[in-house]
Amino acid sequence: MSTRFQAAVWLVVFGFVTLAGCTREPVMSPPPPPVAAIPAPPPAAPVTPDHLLLEQALQGRPLPPREALRLSNRMLREGSPNFNHEKTMARLELLLLKALQANDPHSRAGLLRNVGIIHYYQKQYKRARQELQASNELNPRDARTHFYLARLFAHQECLYRRQGWHKKARSRAKLAKIELELARKLDPGNPLYRQNLQEILRQEQAL
Repeated sequence: MSTRFQAAVWLVVFGFVTLAGCTREPVMSPPPPPVAAIPAPPPAAPVTPDHLLLEQALQGRPLPPREALRLSNRMLREGSPNFNHEKTMARLELLLLKALQANDPHSRAGLLRNVGIIHYYQKQYKRARQELQASNELNPRDARTHFYLARLFAHQECLYRRQGWHKKARSRAKLAKIELELARKLDPGNPLYRQNLQEILRQEQAL
């Protein structure tokens, strides 16, 4: 067999092998493992001049009690996003507690009311009630203090009803009604005080 013939035979054989290899189905690589979902970060606290002033007051530039009261009044206005930021509320609580140590008679009632509002939103209801009642003793003509006392009593009414303590629930319902009527009488133009307390509590639970 000539050398040229042998070479031709090997070329034919090599071609068939190559074609056979090309006709194989491609090997599928396994799919990549699923990527774990990254939890969304908590909402960032809003940054306003009042937040900066609060930070400065806690970092060595304390505010006089009246200034602390004005700052907290602005930051605790109804509907404020600060109620949803635990860190901001905790810092504001610290500021108010320090301001109360000055025993300023002109701002004490308002400071007690505002720290009571903070504790209300922190679900520290016993402390909130003590502070709001202490504020009310100093200034019984503050509508917002009566409004939050009404909310506290309404909350207790719901709690007692769930526990089957109906007599206590009725007692708290009466107190809530009295406090709400006082708030409406002292500030008749405030639409917030015209709302139904149970509806307000349902809105709070949805937050």
